[in-house]
Amino acid sequence: MKRIPYLLVVLFFTAGCVQKEGTATALHDNAGQGLSWVEKVGAKSFPERTKAFEVNEYGAINDGLTLNTAAIQSAIDACAINGGGVVTFAPGEYLTGSLFVKEGVNLRIDEGVTLLGSQELKDYPDIDTRVAGIEMVWPAALINIIDQKNAAVTGKGTVHAQGKPFWDQYWATRKEYEKKGLRWIVDYDVKRPRTLLVSGSSNITLQGLTMKQAGFWTVHILYSENVTADGLIIRNNVDGHGPSTDGIDIDSSSYILVENCDIDCNDDNFCLKAGRDADGLRVNRPTEYVVIRNSISRKGGGLITFGSETSGGIRHILAHDLQANGTGVGLRFKSALTRGGTVEDIYLRDITMEKVGVAIEVAMSWNPSYSYSALPGGYNIETVPDHWKVMLERVEPEEKGIPEFKNIHISNIKVEQAERAIVALGVEKSWIHDFHFRDLDINTETAGTIEYARNWTFENVNLNAKDNTTVKVVHSENIKL
Repeated sequence: MKRIPYLLVVLFFTAGCVQKEGTATALHDNAGQGLSWVEKVGAKSFPERTKAFEVNEYGAINDGLTLNTAAIQSAIDACAINGGGVVTFAPGEYLTGSLFVKEGVNLRIDEGVTLLGSQELKDYPDIDTRVAGIEMVWPAALINIIDQKNAAVTGKGTVHAQGKPFWDQYWATRKEYEKKGLRWIVDYDVKRPRTLLVSGSSNITLQGLTMKQAGFWTVHILYSENVTADGLIIRNNVDGHGPSTDGIDIDSSSYILVENCDIDCNDDNFCLKAGRDADGLRVNRPTEYVVIRNSISRKGGGLITFGSETSGGIRHILAHDLQANGTGVGLRFKSALTRGGTVEDIYLRDITMEKVGVAIEVAMSWNPSYSYSALPGGYNIETVPDHWKVMLERVEPEEKGIPEFKNIHISNIKVEQAERAIVALGVEKSWIHDFHFRDLDINTETAGTIEYARNWTFENVNLNAKDNTTVKVVHSENIKL
């Protein structure tokens, strides 16, 4: 059947110099600096020593039933004390709680080896961390790299977090909390271990692993720099669909490289974050200088998502050669009117999508029941848990909580079987501005909406809507459709 475009826009694109066929360095940000920073992302060192420390020699038993936390940790500690090396496993299954990787250690989980996460919360000690945008006490992850440098977790083996009991607890609590007007605090009250946490660390390599059934987020890169995540396979939709089982979250971190990854989860697949509300504004640490490339999202909330935790700002991001297959949203920007922060200088190119809900989504006031905290009647602010008080702290002045999305460059996008092409909803207090689109080919059920937007340009856009609708533009200025 011959395709008949209902919208064909050919406009001169002036805000930047995006070269379709060029390399990353052919792109330029608004300051004209180019993207020379791309060469600086990722780990710059790797544990050099190759001496092996096999966990079985430290008492680990590969029967999938014996709790091996202490034995595996003993091997890691011995490796670190002796100047580093490789911690290895004989083939088999190893049940464990939280492990803490040290400087100079490569925790290598080879093919034929499976780490099984304990399903008992007591096996994950509480630590001071940030979770979902606020700093609080939370269980350690299954594998942790905290305040370390030059460390790695590698191998072709499997980390099965066995998170389903934590999912079940969350859903039961959420059902109860929603009746009380407490949707906004459920994710913080039900403590669910992450699978792999890199925090306060540098020159860290994560490579090759298959990770399954995260209790909460799968890979969380927090307050860190020069981290590489390469060739990770994440399969969280195992025996159900867990809540907030994000794939890879890059949180207030810099010079991060994510490549060759394949994620199937039940929330955002590749996600960039920088803190939530008053606490995030207090920390005020951006996510910046990030490259995400040559990767796939399957089921999940967003191929690549910016937010909703935007308080510290998200900037200088390049994502290219990505695929979305069955993902809820392709390119996703979301925040809330208490978050603050600026999302800017974002370059997204060479991306294909198939069977997505929305190809491009911008939501300045996303998911209000989750995003806005309010204490219902019958509760006393003086007696609620400390993390409730953090969540309830008002952003003052109010204007400090208004986020901004600007200078977004999207090019060479091919979409088949979208439900909606674009849903972009700014607000009167914060218009989404200076978005630039080039070489888009979108086949969709319906076109979508742009609201409270300013200075959007489109060059060579071919949008085919089955219902013959055009993009509805309201409360906007200088949208050159």
